[in-house]
Amino acid sequence: MSLVGKVAVVTGAAQGIGRGIALRLAREGADLALVDLNHERLGNVRTEVEALGRKALTLSADISVREQVFSVVDQAVDQLGGVDIMVNNAGIAQVKALLDVTPDDMDRIFQINVAGTLWGIQAAAQAFRKQSRNGKIINACSIAGHEGYAFLGVYSATKFAVRGLTQAAAKELAPFGITVNAYCPGVVGTDMWVEIDKRMAEATGAEVGATYRKYVSGITLGRAETPDDVAAFVAWLAGPDSDYMTGQSVLIDGGLVFR
Repeated sequence: MSLVGKVAVVTGAAQGIGRGIALRLAREGADLALVDLNHERLGNVRTEVEALGRKALTLSADISVREQVFSVVDQAVDQLGGVDIMVNNAGIAQVKALLDVTPDDMDRIFQINVAGTLWGIQAAAQAFRKQSRNGKIINACSIAGHEGYAFLGVYSATKFAVRGLTQAAAKELAPFGITVNAYCPGVVGTDMWVEIDKRMAEATGAEVGATYRKYVSGITLGRAETPDDVAAFVAWLAGPDSDYMTGQSVLIDGGLVFR
């Protein structure tokens, strides 16, 4: 598999899964537009991408703001010569009992996880069509997009929504040669899961670390997931071997949720 000559936009690229995806796509030969609000960490990822011999562009954007998402895609086209792959990776988690969720809580997480994904789909599709070329849109879903979790109810709802957007977009964009798929990680050893575990301890009274250990103990392959595990699958979705696949939100969780 080779992505030489391709340009990928990756949101949430400064750390965790997003960083892993960016580096894997660079190893496969793609040039990268790296999008995040964390400028310092984003600069570090750019250095890592360039050390692999690929071009990298760092761009700041709040993905909940439609105009900013369109702007970064336009800048990638202008400065890197086009866009072939859009990875809508950025998102946030929220740990809270459903009975305690406020309107502000709902607005924030839905604007980032759902609206941010939709704006990325729109911006990428517009760019692909202007270029008259096929394209790949790859969205971040989750095991929580296949099964609702206690104290992660609203987060789960956003990821169910991402599955719906992925399916609908795949149907609408297929006539233009654009595929739309999603990846659904499980328990990944990143800063996001450190925060989830901490908030779970506060919400349930469990010991810090107990929630993480509980979920890891249920993984069939016997270990927590790494960003590289996710990135390897995303690289496959970004490449030509997945050309006949669209509308799917695939579990890549080591065997935690079975569907």
